[in-house]
Amino acid sequence: MVKLLIGHKGTGKTKQMIDLANEQIENSKGSIIFINKNSRLMYDLKYRIRVVCMEEYEHVTNSDEYIGFLYGIISSDHDIETIYIDSILKHADFSLGDLPEFLTRLQDISKNYGMDFVVSLSAEKEEMVGVDFTDLEVLN
Repeated sequence: MVKLLIGHKGTGKTKQMIDLANEQIENSKGSIIFINKNSRLMYDLKYRIRVVCMEEYEHVTNSDEYIGFLYGIISSDHDIETIYIDSILKHADFSLGDLPEFLTRLQDISKNYGMDFVVSLSAEKEEMVGVDFTDLEVLN
């Protein structure tokens, strides 16, 4: 399942995502991954959550490379329950136009590997032209 936290900057998406991840790790038997642009949230997350800082991977520059990067994470840990991706539009060269294909690909990965994704992005639902919300869950 792909779950979205949407809304413009300053609406509390990151805080909500941190709370969700910290709550989930308490009852999790698998791994929780939290992907963020930088390391500033590292100490807000519980120590059992794997934090990935995208600043360390500056050569991931578009959505295709980002999907490949996710496959690399998945191939190194077969026990992943959820991957949290904070502020996807700030990673690589993502734009609102990339979202429909990217979210569809996340849905395929979710189905194939039995894991969830929680993605936050600074946009309103109306701005996400071309995104099919049928199989997506909006958390806020």
